[in-house]
Amino acid sequence: MPQITLYLDEPTVKLMREQAQAAGIPYSRWVADLIRQSAVTRWPAEVLSSFGAFPEMPLAESLRAADSPDLARESW
Repeated sequence: MPQITLYLDEPTVKLMREQAQAAGIPYSRWVADLIRQSAVTRWPAEVLSSFGAFPEMPLAESLRAADSPDLARESW
């Protein structure tokens, strides 16, 4: 398993130790878990809370099923 070196100031090390001990896990696992959680792509809470807020908005499937022809693109 690869190893890395982190340079942290004392207040940050103190926070890390407290959090890792409270979770009952080694420091390295605590840091790895934090990286995994932070690196996950997720929608912001504001976006998630807006789902369903616009009931009049048609679904993409209904727009694609419409019998209207595509419009010509503008030329540059």
